[in-house]
Amino acid sequence: QVQLVESGGGLVQAGGSLRLSCAASGRTSSINIMGWFRQAPGKEREFVGSIRWSDGWTNYSNSVKGRFTISRDNAKNTMYLQMNVLAPEDTATYYCITYSFWGHGTQVTVSS
Repeated sequence: QVQLVESGGGLVQAGGSLRLSCAASGRTSSINIMGWFRQAPGKEREFVGSIRWSDGWTNYSNSVKGRFTISRDNAKNTMYLQMNVLAPEDTATYYCITYSFWGHGTQVTVSS
């Protein structure tokens, strides 16, 4: 099993930035791809982006492409989500995932 813990959420004004972290523990040697999802109130959970652990290849949804960047620190078993030019529609709970393991989420609120 893999345990995931997100951190770094908070309240930020529109146009601002935040960096989320997702720390993995447990069977981290088996990690191939990690990803970020988000869920806004009353909406379905949606894909944000993902990263391949071996070479850092990334993939993003169109809604965040060019504003968000995913990176990882293999030594720390940690994935990051750098979010720039945040907008109120980015307000959501952000979750990280690998295989079928989810973190508990971290809340991001963007005020207008």
